[in-house]
Amino acid sequence: MLLDTPTCDFGWKAPDFTLRDPDGNSYTMSEQLGDKGLLIAFICNHCPYVQAIAERFSEDVRELQAEGINVLAVMSNDYRYVEIDSPPFMKKFAKQHNFSFPYLIDETQQVGRAYNAVCTPDFFGFNKDGELQYRGRLDDARMGNPANRNKELVNAMKQIASTGKGPSQQIPSMGCSIKWS
Repeated sequence: MLLDTPTCDFGWKAPDFTLRDPDGNSYTMSEQLGDKGLLIAFICNHCPYVQAIAERFSEDVRELQAEGINVLAVMSNDYRYVEIDSPPFMKKFAKQHNFSFPYLIDETQQVGRAYNAVCTPDFFGFNKDGELQYRGRLDDARMGNPANRNKELVNAMKQIASTGKGPSQQIPSMGCSIKWS
């Protein structure tokens, strides 16, 4: 089912969480919230929208990390329902797309629910104080040709890093519904 994310609730405070990656390493959101902010992306392996943007997302994240912006990806799907989203496949997907950021398992789906994540991909851009400033799409290329794309997520996160505020105009992300248990 195709869904759009809700508009940005500017200033909404991010709930803290601790999740593990497929290797068992723990990451706590508040510890990842750096001086330049934090991007949290709800993604999964099987979604055609995530598959279409995975390479671009990975490239964009490296650009953000070079600016000092931290990034976490969270997989909230019930992987018992969609096996390709299970931890071994997450590890494979991350390697295939050269992820330079933690890809975390939301086993209980509590994080996805706390953030009101709707679809994959669903991007949450926070300032250094953990206040939501961006809930938009990756870019304007959608599922099509990424040549000459407008890097909306990168531009928004750089603005948040320098000013603490996100852009007033944001276009919602579009993707597959999260598979709740």
